[in-house]
Amino acid sequence: MLGFMMKDLAVIRSNFKLLAILIIVYAVMGLTGEMDISFILPFMSVVVMISSFSYDEFNKWDSYAATFPGGRKDSVRAKYLATILMLLIITVITTSLSFIIAYNKTKTFDYEYIFSTTLGTVFGTILVLSFMYPIIYKLGIEKARIAIFVTIFGIAILGGILINYIDFATLLNGLAFLENYWVFIIIILGIVFLYGSYRLSLRFQMRKEF
Repeated sequence: MLGFMMKDLAVIRSNFKLLAILIIVYAVMGLTGEMDISFILPFMSVVVMISSFSYDEFNKWDSYAATFPGGRKDSVRAKYLATILMLLIITVITTSLSFIIAYNKTKTFDYEYIFSTTLGTVFGTILVLSFMYPIIYKLGIEKARIAIFVTIFGIAILGGILINYIDFATLLNGLAFLENYWVFIIIILGIVFLYGSYRLSLRFQMRKEF
């Protein structure tokens, strides 16, 4: 499985320079007050990893990996672990830059704000990849792009309809007792979503015919 992870990291290595440029650009924009980088950079890890699926499909990697004992399972596991590793690296870079930018602007560190925004963005990123990866394993990268777009568009329309019928103020007041536990809730939900996504992707990969 380590070899599979190294393969994924080697595939996206060509994107590292672009990622480094984006980090510098967003850092400069953050210093000038035009953007909060904590909302942007973690999502880049998913975008970069998505490119590895295109490489795998073009080079028939899944067919090759299936010839190894446990190759299907290891290839899925390696993809998720490589993605998590990328997300962790980007998160560390983002958090460090956020502290530097905050200190440069105010000469103080707003730990609570930086921590909460970083945790929220990481959770959002996990939700995105937890949603996208099973679809990619089920349909393939090309068909998955269309399916993901249609699904997101449908969710946006549904959300626009529901917002007129749900009293969010009452709902939030009813959930106020969870305020002191939101960090633990987000971490637990992130793990649950990620593991569920992995199991679903693995199921699709094991049933796939090459």
